[in-house]
Amino acid sequence: MSSRVFRATAVLAATVLLSGGCAERRVRVTSEPPGARVWLNDQDIGRTPTEARFTFYGSYDLRVEKGGFEPYQAERVAHAPLHEFPGPDLAAAAYPGRIKHVVRWHVDLEPTPESALDPARAREELIDRAASLRERIRTGTASE
Repeated sequence: MSSRVFRATAVLAATVLLSGGCAERRVRVTSEPPGARVWLNDQDIGRTPTEARFTFYGSYDLRVEKGGFEPYQAERVAHAPLHEFPGPDLAAAAYPGRIKHVVRWHVDLEPTPESALDPARAREELIDRAASLRERIRTGTASE
């Protein structure tokens, strides 16, 4: 192969790789009923239905709360699509357009039992939560 053809091929390959599109990763959280507040790894991302960008696939702590409903808290996993695995990721990087992957999570909230709506009990639970938060701040674990 002549050096001219080699240089042209190298320039073309570099152009394709450097001008490739980008991947956009988003998580979409919905709930029944809608309008619940959502936290992803203790970061408020809005009210359902809501979307937020994320960087890494893997485990996330999801918390969803709405007045009159039991709070929902669980670990959810954002699974990587095929184009994120070694091999296909090279073709995806060379693709000139934008690749958008949306992870969808839905939460069905359970109504709070009537006994939990008792004002005296609610006050007691609020005081307990405040004491717990105060202790977490004191020990430096509030940001975990």
